[in-house]
Order: sequence, then structure tokens, then C-alpha cells
Amino acid sequence: MNSQKSSVSVNGRDYNWPSRPVVVVCIDGSEPDYIEQAIAAGVMPWMQKVVEQQGSDLRVNCVVPSFTNPNNISIVTGVPPVVHGICGNFYYDKANDREVMMNEPTLLRTPTIFKAFQDAGAKIAIITAKDKLRRLLGNELDFGTDGAICFSSEKADQVSLEENGIDNVLDMVGMEVPSVYSAELSEFIFAAGVKLMESARPDLMYLSTTDYIQHKFAPGSDGANSFYAMMDSYWAQLDALGAVIALTADHGMNAKHDAAGEPNIIYLQDEMDRLLSPGAARVILPITDPYVVHHGALGSYATVYLPDDADVDRLKMQLADIDGIDAVYSNREGCERFELAPDRMGDLILVSSKHVVIGTTAERHDLSGLDVPLRSHGGVTEQVVPLIISQPVSGLDLGHQLHNYDAFNVALNYARF
Repeated sequence: MNSQKSSVSVNGRDYNWPSRPVVVVCIDGSEPDYIEQAIAAGVMPWMQKVVEQQGSDLRVNCVVPSFTNPNNISIVTGVPPVVHGICGNFYYDKANDREVMMNEPTLLRTPTIFKAFQDAGAKIAIITAKDKLRRLLGNELDFGTDGAICFSSEKADQVSLEENGIDNVLDMVGMEVPSVYSAELSEFIFAAGVKLMESARPDLMYLSTTDYIQHKFAPGSDGANSFYAMMDSYWAQLDALGAVIALTADHGMNAKHDAAGEPNIIYLQDEMDRLLSPGAARVILPITDPYVVHHGALGSYATVYLPDDADVDRLKMQLADIDGIDAVYSNREGCERFELAPDRMGDLILVSSKHVVIGTTAERHDLSGLDVPLRSHGGVTEQVVPLIISQPVSGLDLGHQLHNYDAFNVALNYARF
């Protein structure tokens, strides 16, 4: 560690140098009710102590669209998507007429907090569940011996010093590579985090889970409570090792089905084909990623690319009349409202209501993997998430709307170590 450094500046913010290791955890899909219900059930003793006696329990907003990539990248850059450029898991590259995953580091428009701290001499460790995030989170970091550590539990058997800053992860953790559709994929992260805190003791650590459990289980259910009890036990170990822990989420989660358990879906491409002509508009669902068993690529947010001669105002009114559509914005309106990059959004931005999702056409969505009624996210109704710090917080302006991307700011600048 660079003992001469008192603070680090990145993306317009100054961050104090940590006197103790700081661990920021992104609990994928964790609306506040999951933790509240688990505490009430008596299965999170460490968390109960934090929120009632030891630390700080805040509520903040995530980034909309409330999906994984834009929120994780907002957290690790400290700024919204209009600055860093990652506006979804998936987008339409209009210039090259191609639909692509937003996993490539070349799409990032800003450095991460990790890069700035490593340049100043800090030890960095990043562990994520799915490999789709790893290269974005580790962008521009130096690996190799005594470099940063960055790997996913999904590909933990394929790590190398050159690419990940670590080898033999499975031996270190004492677990096999978990299934991508399992609670163990997230448990592996925490088990590895504890081992690294014992051995490498990084200055900054970032742990990002998968929302497999939250897509399947509602708050307070046995499945959810068991998962949160598991996490609680690892956080207690990190706390005992002297780390300051900041817990937030990339988005919440809601039921998106009717009383019979059938998904409530608006097939937006069909609607656009009806209002214009078949294929005249292109609907993009930024929730799209390779792991469709969770959600069938159905979320509460969509963007639409229109032909040049389209009557945007008329279409906005027509789409707003569809039952289950909460809001329709032009590109300018939506990007200002949600702090998004205009060149990576369509001509229209739509958000559906709490229990409704947006699809393209029925034949494009494979729902065969859904073994429970659909739960998903993406809209404003999944925007409120926790920000819990294991230490007391002082001097924070609570009159200002906080976001999950304030996690490092609060942990480094306002937590009392």
C-alpha cells in the first residue's frame, strides 16, 4: 500500500484511502425485503447486529434499467451510465447494425475505482459469479504476481496468473466449480473472499453475486432465508477479519405473473408491427444475456428503434395506452430521466408496471426453463435497494438521493473506521 496517499480521485470524485480493508458486496436482485424478512426469521444474526446496533442501514436507488451490467458498472465507477456508457446487458449497435452483449471492456467510457486505486498502490480483489462481468470489472487492471486478482466462480477452474492474478482457486476455496444455476455459484464468491482476506488482505474487495435465488424465491421463503443465512455467515467472517463491509444490490425483484402463475407479458414487437408495419421498428430488451433460464429474457424495460419518418409523439401516446405500460419516453426524455447515454438507447424507452414484463414476440422467448412463476426486474418498481455499512456513518447528506453507485463513496468517505 502507498502510505503517502491520503485519497484517490476518479470520475470526478475523491475517495479516502482505507485504513482497513473495504469490501463492497453487490447482492444481485436483493430488494430490501429479503434482508428484513431473514432478520425477522432469526437467520441473519450478524446482519441484525449491524442494522440494529453496529452499523448503518440506508435505502438507495439503483440505476434504471435495473439490470446487472449497468448497475455493477455504476457501482465500480461511482457514476451513472450516462458517464460510463454501459446502459444494459445488451444493446443495438446502430452504426454497425448488430445486436451485442454489453460485456466488452471497449464499451466502457471511464476507468473504474479499482484502476485508480491500483495505480496509487492498492491491492485489489474482485470476484463475480458470472464470467460475463469479469472483464468489465477488471478493465485496465494489472495482473500477474502481486497484481490485482479478478475471477468468476463460473470459470474458477480456468484461472491463470496472467489473466486473473491468481491460480489454483479451487484448491484455495476447497469447492468444485458450481453450476451457473445454483446458490453455490454465489457461495463460492464469499468462500473465496474470506480466503483472500486471510491471505492477500486486499485494500479493496468487490464481490458480486447472481440472482438465481431471487428469481426463484420470494422474500421470507425458506429458499431465500437459507441463502441469506449463508451470506450472513461469510460476512461475519469478513467482519471478524477486520474488514469494513458495504452491502448493496444491482436491483430489486418482483413477481411478474398473474394469480394462476402465468407470466404477464406485453409482446412489444407485435405491438410495434401493428402500429407501424411488420419489421419497421426494432425492439431491444436490455435484460438479454446468456442466462435465460432465470427470466426468459423478460424484464420491465425496453427500448425501441423507429424508422426515420415515425411520428414519435403519436406512438408515445398509443403505447402509453397499453395496459401494463407505466411510462413511455422519447430518447431525450428517458436518457435525462434515468441518466443514460443517448447513443446507446433507441428512439423510445418504455417501462412496464410492477407485475408486468416486456417481450418481443412470443416465439422469441423460451420459457421452458421457468420451473416457478416468473419473477424479474428492470423497471422503476425494482429501483429501491439497500445500502448497509458495517460501521456507523457520519456527515452524509441524507437530503440528497443516494444511489447504489455511492457505495464506495459512503464506505471510504463517511464510514467511521
